[in-house]
Amino acid sequence: MKSLMHRRTFLRGMLAGSAVSVGLPLLDIFLNDSGTAFAVGGGLPKRFGLFFWGNGILPDRWVPTGTGAGDAWTLSEQLAPLASVKDDITLVTGMSVKVPNVEPHTAGAAGILSGAPLLLEGDHRTFTMPSIDQVIAAELGGYTRFRSIEFGAAPKAGLSYNGPDNQNPPESSPKALFDRIFGGGFTLPGEDGVADPSLGLRRSVLDAVMEDAAQLQSRLGAADKARLDQHLTGIRELEKRIAWLEENPPSLEACGIPATPAEIYPDVEGRPQLSTKNRVMMDTLAMALACDQTRVFTNWFTYSVNNLLFPGAPSGHHQLTHDEPGDQPEVNKIVKHIMEELRYTIEALRAVPEGDGTLLDNTILLATTDCSLGRTHSMDDFPIVLAGTAGGTFKKNFHYRSPSKENASKVLLSIVRSLVPVAGSFGAADGRAEDGLGDIEVL
Repeated sequence: MKSLMHRRTFLRGMLAGSAVSVGLPLLDIFLNDSGTAFAVGGGLPKRFGLFFWGNGILPDRWVPTGTGAGDAWTLSEQLAPLASVKDDITLVTGMSVKVPNVEPHTAGAAGILSGAPLLLEGDHRTFTMPSIDQVIAAELGGYTRFRSIEFGAAPKAGLSYNGPDNQNPPESSPKALFDRIFGGGFTLPGEDGVADPSLGLRRSVLDAVMEDAAQLQSRLGAADKARLDQHLTGIRELEKRIAWLEENPPSLEACGIPATPAEIYPDVEGRPQLSTKNRVMMDTLAMALACDQTRVFTNWFTYSVNNLLFPGAPSGHHQLTHDEPGDQPEVNKIVKHIMEELRYTIEALRAVPEGDGTLLDNTILLATTDCSLGRTHSMDDFPIVLAGTAGGTFKKNFHYRSPSKENASKVLLSIVRSLVPVAGSFGAADGRAEDGLGDIEVL
C-alpha cells in the first residue's frame, strides 16, 4: 500500500529572510488506488452554484405529493418542467426564513442567501454578512483563476455580497462573459502561453524551495517524479496564474472553448430574451467549470421585484403577482418558465463528463428565490431546490418536508459544510443555524 500525502502539501523554503511556499501538481500519491479521488481530504474538485429568480412561487402548486426518495414523491405542477432531472435533485419544503421581514423581497433574499437580517436604514439597504457563495468562495476561490463568477440574463445588480455594501455585480452580456473567461489570459491545457512579467520573482521562489523538492523526490515513484519535474519547470516557462498552477486541476479532459455568443440579444417586442441569454451563458459557465477557471458561480436569472415581461404575459412579473386575480394562471406560467431554465442549468452541468460521472456530481446547486407566495411576500414554506451531490454528500431524487417550519439556514449550513467542512455555523441572530439538515445528507 502506498504512503499517502495530503493534496495541499507545499514545498517550503526561505527567500530574503521570509518563508515561501510552492504548491504541487496532482500526483498519484494524492489519489486513492482507482485514481478517481483524493486519498486524503476529499474527492475531485467540488463546486457551488446558485440559480436565483425573483418574485417567489405559488406554494399550493409548488409543494409536491409525497415525501422521501424515488417514486415516493411526485413533482408538482410548477416543478413538472424538472421531470428530466428529477433523479438529480433534492427538494426541501416547509422551511422558514427566520430573519425579520423588514422589506418585501429583499429581506427574504438576505435571509435565504446570508442567513442574516437585512440592514435597512431609510433608502439604504445591504446585507450584513457575506452571501453563501462568497462564504464558499473564501475557501475554494484561491484554487482558480476567478474567485467566483456572477452572471444573469436580466441586466440588474445581483445579490452576491462580500460583506456590507460590498456587492459583486453580475455580467449580463453573454459575449462579455465569454470574453472575460475565454479571452486574454485563458490557455487550454497543454498550450504554451506568453512569458509572465513576474517570471524572475517566481524563479527565485522556486529556487528557495528546491531543497525541499529534492527531499520530496526521494518519496516519489518514477511517474510522480516526472510530474513534479514538469510542474517545477512549468512554473518558469508557462503563463499561468500562479495560484491556479500550484493547485493543478485534477481533470481537464472535457475542457474546451465554447461557441462564441452573439454581440447583443435585443429585446423582442419589449420582452428580453431571457431564455436564450441564460442558455448561452450557462453553456459558457459549464465550460469554465470544466476548465477549472472557477469553482463558485451565481446565476441571477431574474432579480427581486423585477417587472420583466415574460413570453405571452400581459403584464410585468411583479405586477402580476399582486394584481392578477384568482389562482393567478399567468404567474403560474412564469414560474414554470423559470423552472424550464433551471432544468437547462442542471442539464448543462450534467452534460459535462468528469471522472466516472459528471460535473453535476461534483457540484451542489442551490435554486431559490426571494419569498414564498409573491402576493403576500411570505417567508414561510420557502422554495429550495438542490441539484447535484457535491461529490456524494447529498441525497438525490428526494423530497424533505419540514414538519415544524425549521430554519432554512440549516440547508445553507449543510451546503457550506459539504465544501468547507470546518464551518461551525451559518447566519446571525434568529437566522443563525449551528446544525445542518441531516435528513438530506448522505451519512
